Amino acid sequence: VQLQASGGGLVQAGGSLRLSCAASGNIFSISVMAWFRQAPGKQRELVAQITNGGTIDYADSVKGRFTISRDNAKNTLYLQMNTLKPEDTAVYYCQYGGTRGQGTEVTVSS
Repeated sequence: VQLQASGGGLVQAGGSLRLSCAASGNIFSISVMAWFRQAPGKQRELVAQITNGGTIDYADSVKGRFTISRDNAKNTLYLQMNTLKPEDTAVYYCQYGGTRGQGTEVTVSS
């Protein structure tokens, strides 16, 4: 499985970004896809995950602001991030099963 994340950048507080994660390879047996993030000096944390059955979970800190979705036809996972806060600043990683892609950096200025 190969994963390519994109969509990070610099945004002002209150703004929005959409992250994308394009997947290739043998992804058909993977049942859980997720976005993680790691801020400087902090542990990596789960932001959101979605299962093949459509079950979605979010970290409490992003509920109501972030939306995870997937486009099966494009083999792409998304993370729509709205009302961004400075504390959302981190490197964001997508993960399919046990495979994690390279990160995309999100910086939210106050």
